[in-house]
Amino acid sequence: MCAVVLEVKNQRLRLLTENNREVNLSHKRLLHKDNIRLDLTMGRDQMVEALKQVVRKREELIKNIDIRDLWELLNAEQNWIDLATMTEFCFPDSPSGDHEAAVMRALFNDRLYFKFNPDGFRPNSEKQVELLAAQLRQAERQHKLIETGGSWLKSMLNSAGSVDPKTLSPDIQEFSEILKSYYLFGKDSKDYKIAKTMAARAGVESTQAIFRVLVKLGVFHENENIELLRCALSADFKDRVLADAAQIASSNLIDSAATACSDLTQMPLMTIDGQGTLDFDDAISIEETGDSFRLGVHIVDVGHFIQKNDGVDQEASVRGSSIYMPDQKISMLPPVLAEGLCSLKAGELRPAISIMIDLNPLAEVVNYEILQSLIKVKHQLTYYDVNNVADENQQIRILIDIAKKFRQKRLNEGAVQITVPEISVWVNEYQEVSVNQVNRESPGRMLVSELMIMANWLMAKYLKDRQIPAIFRSQREPRERLYKNNAGTLFQNWMQRRLLSRFVLSAKPGWHSGLGLDAYITATSPIRKYSDLINQRQIRASLGLETAYTADQIADIIKSLELPMSYVGRFQYTRHRYWLLKYLEHQIGQKEEAIVLHRARRNYQILLTQYMLECDLPISSGIELKPEDLIQVTIQRVSARQDVVQVAIG
Repeated sequence: MCAVVLEVKNQRLRLLTENNREVNLSHKRLLHKDNIRLDLTMGRDQMVEALKQVVRKREELIKNIDIRDLWELLNAEQNWIDLATMTEFCFPDSPSGDHEAAVMRALFNDRLYFKFNPDGFRPNSEKQVELLAAQLRQAERQHKLIETGGSWLKSMLNSAGSVDPKTLSPDIQEFSEILKSYYLFGKDSKDYKIAKTMAARAGVESTQAIFRVLVKLGVFHENENIELLRCALSADFKDRVLADAAQIASSNLIDSAATACSDLTQMPLMTIDGQGTLDFDDAISIEETGDSFRLGVHIVDVGHFIQKNDGVDQEASVRGSSIYMPDQKISMLPPVLAEGLCSLKAGELRPAISIMIDLNPLAEVVNYEILQSLIKVKHQLTYYDVNNVADENQQIRILIDIAKKFRQKRLNEGAVQITVPEISVWVNEYQEVSVNQVNRESPGRMLVSELMIMANWLMAKYLKDRQIPAIFRSQREPRERLYKNNAGTLFQNWMQRRLLSRFVLSAKPGWHSGLGLDAYITATSPIRKYSDLINQRQIRASLGLETAYTADQIADIIKSLELPMSYVGRFQYTRHRYWLLKYLEHQIGQKEEAIVLHRARRNYQILLTQYMLECDLPISSGIELKPEDLIQVTIQRVSARQDVVQVAIG
């Protein structure tokens, strides 16, 4: 900027600039001083006009300066060049102060080719020029994106209806990808700064507005599973994994197992699962032998079909577990195996690992054996079927009695029985939500739960006695016990979960206080959980069917499963909660029963008993509540996408 000095005082200058502004600056801020002087007695307007004439003259001189030619002439030297010398290169015929100022302005306007400091100018190297040119192009591109993208985003916010993704121009597609990355990853997005500035130009203050735009564009659908996108997890399998699974399914592996297995095909096996189950991995049998019983828990032998480290096994280890969500299932194994070859379908031969348990009249374990078997399921039952015949069917009555007595044994050993309703959330093809309370203590569910715990315990003892490492589960005592046996209230059961110690996975067995058992593994769901498949392979190894994993290998597997299993738990919890809140969006104004859990500084934490859902209740003046109080609240506002539930005392 061009200015005239009006006053000098203590090395500070009072200046009048070409823009008709007076400023005070240190003398060190001056970059160039011309020898010409202005008469300060002329009027201020005349001085400003004189300054503007100087600026116009210097701008005209700049047109005669070719900075690139100058750089090509000087860059080989890589030396600092003072202003006077640089001016002589540009204007060899008697240069003036105006010429010097023109050179300085020109090199300031285009900083691609020369560095500057008070001593002069230095040419950049070719590599530096290339890098700076790339940065300039990127900056120009970002500026264009921000300008045009901000205007486009503003128009999208004000538009009605959706847009056909096929009609989007390349520029709009780029804008949408930038906004998608920003919505998913926030500050971790590579496009964070661009998207943030675009949004600011469009007047967007909430990421929810961006979500709505992405829905209009067809990038997301209204109920998009954002957690899956953030983790880049797909329900689909890669082509090579599907090809490997198809090859396994087409192989004659069942017939090859028939000669080596114990033939249990004449036993009346039954599966008991939920109504929509397609991947049946466990079956039960019961035989009366006088006043004693022979209980069989039969687990499909997935290890017979899937070899260690083959393509399917590697994919299963990455997934860690099947993921069950109200609107979607992500299977650990390809469907041709999970719902086909490895599923215990009624009437079809399957190799299995059978735990045959001899029980006395008190339902105490007298003896047991584990063997590879060939089985055929006769009855495919649901929990509903079992509940309906619980009082009539002799076999079901026996199984329920065994389950009850085994649970009591565990409770006598200090097991912590937590009994709270399960909330089943189901979404149909039209995105309509159904919510139901499921009694986890119904005869069918209790029966299956206890018998699977028994089978897992016995398999753990079996491996422990043979000193074979496995993925053992242990758990320390809870920090506090709120009730004995299973006599706790709903409030006590809910709060007891907070007091449980975290379970520990290890290659060595240990006490599991929550279950009241001296050793425990999970091996009854090898179709659905990779840890169960690993443990099944250790059982197979004990039977001489394959080589066992070492303790170090088990430890490595436990470590590798930490990340995928954390995803599984988060996906199932967040998606269940999302669809539950989606259902509650249509229950505004509804009155609900709640239990007070805890008082915080500004609100109470409460449990909506109908939905087993925790939320906050603002503290109202004049109303004092304490933990376990039963109250009534009114649902005021719910947003599934924003994870918000607001209630008021009713």
